[in-house]
Amino acid sequence: MYDFALNPDLPAEERYRELTQMALALTEGEEDPIANMANVAALISECVPKLNWAGFYRATNGKSGPELVLGPFIGRPACIRIEWGAGVCGTAAASGATQRVEDVHAFPGHIACDAASRSELVVPIFKDGAVIGVLDLDSPEPGRFAPQDAAGFEALVDAISDRIAG
Repeated sequence: MYDFALNPDLPAEERYRELTQMALALTEGEEDPIANMANVAALISECVPKLNWAGFYRATNGKSGPELVLGPFIGRPACIRIEWGAGVCGTAAASGATQRVEDVHAFPGHIACDAASRSELVVPIFKDGAVIGVLDLDSPEPGRFAPQDAAGFEALVDAISDRIAG
């Protein structure tokens, strides 16, 4: 049994360093990327406050070009396929840049899977220079994600990208 907890009083940089170490410990020795994504989504959901959705979308080639396909997540049912460049997740995948959105209702083309979501952080995941997916985090609080959150989750996905690549 795994029992992880983060001290909320730690500075953000230390909290994310610990979260990354937990994710590495949780995925160590496991070769199945779906199992690793599932455990990391659960870990994030358990350790990071004020989230209503945490999970992964995997990059694939769809009928009309590159798209993201729903992977393991914690939260309400979600959109299964997102076109490259569509919504916050598709924008992160197409641009290769983290998207930190303070108010999803103000984001052009936002795809609302959960009406309770107000802010979103989407971090592209790279392997060998190519986007292989995104980590998607939603919050019911506007402005929930700070630059430190973006940096912390970028470091986390960078550390585990080999373990979640299919």
